[in-house]
Amino acid sequence: MVTESSTLVPGAPGHPPHGDAPKGGTPRPARQHSLKRQKLVGSTAMMVFLVIASLIMAAPFLWMALSAMRDPTEMAKVPMPLIPHNWRLENFTDTLERAPFGIYARNSLILASASAILNVVFASACGYSLAKLRFPGSKFVFGWIVACIMIPFYATVIPVFLMVRHIPLFGGNSILGQGGIGWIDSWWALIVPGAVSPFMVFLFRQFYVGTPTELIEAARLDGVSEFGIYSRIITPLVKPGLLTVALLSFEAGWNNFLWPLLVTTSDNLRVIQVGISSFRQEATTDWHLLMAGTTMAAVPMIILFLVFQRYFVQGFASSGIK
Repeated sequence: MVTESSTLVPGAPGHPPHGDAPKGGTPRPARQHSLKRQKLVGSTAMMVFLVIASLIMAAPFLWMALSAMRDPTEMAKVPMPLIPHNWRLENFTDTLERAPFGIYARNSLILASASAILNVVFASACGYSLAKLRFPGSKFVFGWIVACIMIPFYATVIPVFLMVRHIPLFGGNSILGQGGIGWIDSWWALIVPGAVSPFMVFLFRQFYVGTPTELIEAARLDGVSEFGIYSRIITPLVKPGLLTVALLSFEAGWNNFLWPLLVTTSDNLRVIQVGISSFRQEATTDWHLLMAGTTMAAVPMIILFLVFQRYFVQGFASSGIK
């Protein structure tokens, strides 16, 4: 039995509807392919830019690390070869022998740890009170703290030094702060001025603002003290913030140079950043030892950041700082 083949008419059953392409004239698969290609090109360009920017930013550190293993004669060559010809790992042991790096590292560790602990304790309490407590002048106090962030450290270093120098009843000073050296060349001078930072208070305030106030109200109805609410209920909610402030404070204490240089005179209180400068004399500079010491001083902070990078970024993101 022979059947006649019917010609399909557009719009009839079994015929694909007329106009399967979008109104713009470009078929949908072609448009999707174009969008994917644009996205691929954009992501590739961004990746190339980030790689180049990362290499530019890492170049000084790479040069420092390579110079720490160069021969002293190679440091004086012009132009200096990019890769050392003779790798001298003895530079690190010579650095440890030329200066009491063990004492310097210990002092820096104590200073950085004290700065981290004190900032976490005091700045978190201040930040909680500014974020969750209502008291007369709270907005003025917060505005004053923000204004203090804008004042550079170098503008306050002389007044703070005079306060440390003339602290009453310390270092042979009288009750009027005269006759002695105060806190100069002591742990008090190294630790107390950096015990709390306005920036850390501001950070904690931002962390606590994002916590639910309903928990505080419910705890108050249950009879929990304000200190208990702060320490046992709200603060555990901002653990990334605690780690962020601790890491920033530790980094500031470890890399502190100017203030320890001003208030310490003995090797027993010198920190590692000040100790590195001993390789730079008035007449000559032992560049290979200076680079080796700087590399050893930078390694702990690099390791800390790599280990806690995820929490560090999470803390800044949750604080509302972009």
